[in-house]
Amino acid sequence: MPLDQRRIEPADLLPDTEFAMRRKDWRAELLPVKRLRRIELGPSCTFYFECYDTMLFQVQEMLLIEKGGAAQVPDELAAYNPLIPQGSELVATVMFEIDDPVRREALLARLGGVEDCFFLQVGDTRVAAVPEGDVERTRDDGKTSSVHFLRFPLRAEHIAVFRDPSTQILVGCSHERYSHLAGLSPATRAELARDFA
Repeated sequence: MPLDQRRIEPADLLPDTEFAMRRKDWRAELLPVKRLRRIELGPSCTFYFECYDTMLFQVQEMLLIEKGGAAQVPDELAAYNPLIPQGSELVATVMFEIDDPVRREALLARLGGVEDCFFLQVGDTRVAAVPEGDVERTRDDGKTSSVHFLRFPLRAEHIAVFRDPSTQILVGCSHERYSHLAGLSPATRAELARDFA
């Protein structure tokens, strides 16, 4: 299937019993990929760049855990297929991860609107993240969610620069209370470039 049409179809899914038998090995095979796709941004924020393989495993996990059978499949595909990059973009789940609930609540209360402040710096060009519009991530009281879903739409010239190993690629946040940058390693860039058609 072309990268610009990549979706999980019901036929791609294993029966729960087969997935349960393969789950441990599949997770071990996916771990190096997930590690390359994980970028820490500052002390509390992590980008998890998604792809077909990470989303397929996630759907299988949800089906196994929730045991909803065939009736559950359409909801899972509707939830996770939009997180599969379509050939000219990167897609990330962004999480603010703080174990202490008091500190977490205090930080999230100060970060209203943060979903509009993430970007990808591709050479000299800043590509703004586009938050998924399914749910409002900042409440009326100014508190943001701990989880955000972002896509970074890239033009052909951005992709060419992204693939040039001599150019620095950064992810960042420009929120006044959480301003951070993180560089992508060559191995991470090579892995993420697999998402481009």
